[in-house]
Amino acid sequence: MTIATNGALLARAEAAAQAAVVLLPASSPLSVGAPTQDLDELAIAGQAVRARFAGAAQGEVAIVVTQDLVEALANSPMGSLDLSQAVRPALEAAAAVLGPVVVDPGEILEPATALAELVATGGALVPLIADGVGVQAVVGLAVSAEIAGGDGGAEERRSERGRGGPPAFDLLHDVEMEVTAELGRTRMSVRELLSLAPGAVIELDRAAGGPADLLVNGRLIARGEVVVIDENFGIRITEIVGPSDRA
Repeated sequence: MTIATNGALLARAEAAAQAAVVLLPASSPLSVGAPTQDLDELAIAGQAVRARFAGAAQGEVAIVVTQDLVEALANSPMGSLDLSQAVRPALEAAAAVLGPVVVDPGEILEPATALAELVATGGALVPLIADGVGVQAVVGLAVSAEIAGGDGGAEERRSERGRGGPPAFDLLHDVEMEVTAELGRTRMSVRELLSLAPGAVIELDRAAGGPADLLVNGRLIARGEVVVIDENFGIRITEIVGPSDRA
C-alpha cells in the first residue's frame, strides 16, 4: 500500500471536486476553487455527509452543503428528502477518481466536525463557489492507503482456479440479486417532475426500437429485445456486456 504526498493529495482533491460538482444539487452553477487544508477559509453553515470508501484506495470523502439546501430537501413538495441520498452520486463520483471503490452509506455530521476530522487525517478540502454568493459547498478527500497495482491479485486467483483451487463462486450461487430492465433514462428538474400529469409524455435517451438494458444490482450486464411472454414483458438477450464496456 502507498500513501499520496501532500501535493498529489491536493491534486486529487481538486479532481474529486471536479467530478462531484456536476452531480451536486445547487440553485446556481458552481465552480471549483483551490484546494486547501485551512479550515478557517471554509466555514459555512449547513450539514456535512461523510463516507468511507475502500477498493483501489481507502479513505474518506465528505461533502458539506449550505443550510439552504438542507431546508429545501426537508421541505420538498414531494416530502422530506434524505440529504445522504441527495449527495450520494456526488460522493461516489468524487471517490471514483481514485479508481474502482465502494462507498459506504455515510453519516451526517456538523460541518466543522466532519472537515476537522478529515484534515486531521491528512485530507484536503475544495470549495465550490457560486458567482456573487461565495462558497456554497465543500468537497473533502482523505486517502489513507492505495492498493499498488489495483487488482494485482486477480491473475493469481485465476491461476489458482486453473490449478483446481476451491470454486469460491459456488458460495454465491444461491444469493438473490435484483435484476431490472431499463428502456432508457432522462434527467428532469424538480419543477418538471411537479408539472407531470396523466397523459404527459417523457422522452427517454433511447431510440424507438433500440435495445433495452439488463442490470443486476444497478450494473449493466447485457442488452436485449423486449418481447411478450404469456402477456408479460420479457427480454431476449442479444448482447452480453463486458466489464470494460459497462456504464
